[in-house]
Amino acid sequence: MKILVINGPNINMLGIREKNIYGAETYEDLKALLEKTFAEKGVEGEIYQSNHEGDLVDRIQQAYFDGTEGIVINPAAYTHTSVAILDALKAVRPLPAVEVHISDVKEREDFRQISYAGKACVKTIMGRGLKGYVDAIAFLVENKV
Repeated sequence: MKILVINGPNINMLGIREKNIYGAETYEDLKALLEKTFAEKGVEGEIYQSNHEGDLVDRIQQAYFDGTEGIVINPAAYTHTSVAILDALKAVRPLPAVEVHISDVKEREDFRQISYAGKACVKTIMGRGLKGYVDAIAFLVENKV
């Protein structure tokens, strides 16, 4: 199985930004955890991060053509604003996508209560820290959705 993990804006700043919300683990820690999880689950994995909406849309679209079988996506701030990412995820169906959020978005500001990307995802995992990514990969592998 081939899984693409996509991270949106400011995820590359983990360990630096708002540690009270996102913790002290760094983006390098996240990448190491993902690589370990790919190996343990026996999947081919790719990690992609961009701070630019169009780049994220392009990578989602590319996934349809490059043999990707599942997407784990943390759209970050674009969760609440990007119809373009929603449309890209809808365009690449039947590719299943799982939405991940490090924090529990339900317990945050009112404007964070809407997830456009989540409307095109088969599952949302939030509030589990970096472990949420592991859970998302496991869900894709175990369910082969």
